[in-house]
Order: sequence, then C-alpha cells, then structure tokens
Amino acid sequence: MSNLTKNLSVAAVLTATTNALAIAQTAPLPEPKAQQMTDAYYSAFGDNHSRAVHAKGILFEGMFTPDPAARSITKAKLFALSTAAVLGRFSNFTGIPTIPDNIGDATPRGLALKFTVPGDSEVDIVMHSFDGFPVKTAAEFAQLLVAIGASGKDAPKPTPLDKYLASHPIAKTFLTTQKPPPVSFATTAFFGVNSLKFTNAQGQPTYIRYRVMPVAGEQYLDAAELKTKDANYLQSDIKERLAKGPVSFIWYAQIAEKGDIIDDPSIAWPTTRKLVKLGTVTITGLVPDEASADRKTLFLPGNLPDGMQTADRMLDVRNAAYPLSFRHRQ
Repeated sequence: MSNLTKNLSVAAVLTATTNALAIAQTAPLPEPKAQQMTDAYYSAFGDNHSRAVHAKGILFEGMFTPDPAARSITKAKLFALSTAAVLGRFSNFTGIPTIPDNIGDATPRGLALKFTVPGDSEVDIVMHSFDGFPVKTAAEFAQLLVAIGASGKDAPKPTPLDKYLASHPIAKTFLTTQKPPPVSFATTAFFGVNSLKFTNAQGQPTYIRYRVMPVAGEQYLDAAELKTKDANYLQSDIKERLAKGPVSFIWYAQIAEKGDIIDDPSIAWPTTRKLVKLGTVTITGLVPDEASADRKTLFLPGNLPDGMQTADRMLDVRNAAYPLSFRHRQ
C-alpha cells in the first residue's frame, strides 16, 4: 500500500478517530456520520480538494437499452423505456487525483453510471472491479481507512494497517488479491457489492447485486505488458477506443437465493447465482469539457426510483457522505 499514504495531512481526524476506534475494540462500532465517513477517506488519501475516493477518472456519455427481462424483477420506469441517456465515469481507486494508472494501488477500478429517465428522477449506480468489499459495515470501513492513513513509510512496525489486517482476514484478502491492472477500462468487469431490493409490478421482491460485464471480454495485463504502460495509459486508451467506435457493457442483476447474506458486502454471492440481463450500456464518446463537467457531477448510489431500493445500510452511509465531498471540491 506504499502509494496510498503519500499526501496525508489530516492529523486531527486521525487522532480523534483512532481514539474512538481504540474504545470500539471492545464494543460494537457505531455507524459513522456522513462527515466522519468523509473525514476517514481524507485521513487515508489526503484532502486533495477532489473526490474523497476514486478521485482520478474520466467522464463519458452514451445510451442504455433496457432488456425486457428486467421488467420481470423491477417496475422501475428506466426499464420500460426504449433507450435512456447515460452519463458515466471510469476511475482509479484512492482519493489521490494523480495516482498512476499502472500501479496496483489504483485498483479496484471504479464505474459509476447515471441514467436519465424523462419525467422521473435520475438513477445512479456505483461499482468497482472486485466482487466483494473488504468489510461488512461502514464503521469497519472507516476504521480501515484510518489504519491506512496512520501507516505511512515511517510508521513503526507492526503498523496500524498490519494490526487491522491481522484481525480482518477478508480485508487482507481484498487488498492482496486484486486483479492485475486491466488492458483497458473497456475490458474490465465491475460489481455492485451492496445489495438492493427490486420490486416488480406484481409487488414481488427480489434481492440483487449488480454486475457489469464488458462486451470485449475481460483482459488484464501481465507483468511484462504492464512495464510498457505509462501513468495515464487507461485514460489514453479509452479516448483512442472511442475515437474508433462505441464501447459496450452488459448490465446484469445477480439474484440472491435462500441463505445468501443480503447486508454484508464482504461476502460475495456464489458465481452460480442466476443473472438477469437488465440491458446494454453503449458508450459513444467522452463528455465535452470533461474536467469542468467532472467537477459538477455527483453520483449517488442511493439515487433510486420506485421499484429499486437499498437493502444494505452501507449504501445509506455512502449516499450521505458523497454530497459532503462534492461540496468540498467545488
């Protein structure tokens, strides 16, 4: 995690949160308030007046074509349209806006999509490129972020992060078993690790998690190929691909079965679970004046219409924290 702690300067947050976490070792961790969650991100990656996480990214636009199968599990108006406009963003991990594309610390990669539904609210989804999450709750995630921020190169061993990972094996697996850097954002699979409750027109509920698969197939770099890539290769690649033609992804709902844990994103559901095709996202180009547009764009994972609702409290915490980061970077 060497590159995660280069620009860290939120000492006050670290001190207050570390004291709270020391007390919490013997008691259940309370869910963090929105500002506490945002401060935890800054403690890990620095306050760079950018997005608190997934700071380096690129905005694109395109169209979504719903699949008729989606209407079997949700009555959301989005899936009754013939097409819908899409605004999206590919990104790297961390809140460091200059993080190189070609290092492991930039993984997991992110994908956020915003669908426009005429006469209705927008629909946002936020995903990353690992099927699972390091921890069960937002409180545990804040604890992990603080441990990262306190574990710079000069931190005595064992560092706070070493201690955290020793007692949280799923988080250790998350940080140490990421896929290699991708050939392209266009060859990366993305997963919505928090569960949602879909309800169809008959009132029948279905618990789901998103996954978005590249039509081009998953492709990742080996060590030799990675050495040929520069710090902005993913940004350059997607620009070049879109100059030649559209890039497409298939959006699926993975369906929970009896016994699957709904409110613990650290436990991935079996890959054998049924997938319902929700539709196809076709990316047609980058957004004009991308840097300015990016600053004005906010993706809220709880921005959902009738027929789609959160089923995991972590989404509620994220939905409350992201607007604070948005206002801070204006």
